[in-house]
Amino acid sequence: MRCPFCSHENSQVKDSRPSEDGTSIRRRRQCEDCGARFTTFERVQLRELTVVKSGSRREPFDRTKLDRSIAIACRKRPVPQERIDRLVSSIQRQVETSGESEIVSTRIGEMVMDGLKALDPVAYIRFASVYKDFTEARDFEEFAGSVGEVGRE
Repeated sequence: MRCPFCSHENSQVKDSRPSEDGTSIRRRRQCEDCGARFTTFERVQLRELTVVKSGSRREPFDRTKLDRSIAIACRKRPVPQERIDRLVSSIQRQVETSGESEIVSTRIGEMVMDGLKALDPVAYIRFASVYKDFTEARDFEEFAGSVGEVGRE
């Protein structure tokens, strides 16, 4: 593993343990050259996944991008990081176990919407406003109204 501080090629693993959600291994490493310590995470990847975007563009599935978009939706909300991590892991597991090597980006968006709906209603609306590309306040108002109706059923 390359050192993020000095770019030396070799580091020693000083400690390994499972992450809190059990989906990865957390490793503390020390650079053999500069002595700096850093943390890496190792996750299981079942297959190479490709996301089919609008206009038929294709790009590799990126867990970090998924995590970042969910974290932005949950910013300043009382949602613990562990719950966000579990949601990201759950979506990644669903995508990987689907049996397909390609997944349409809208399907991932739907999975995020479903997960956020159960996690936090404000984060759900925030994500939806970007995902559904609200262009007017009326779009936002109609969507927020439908969320309120769902909560009262």
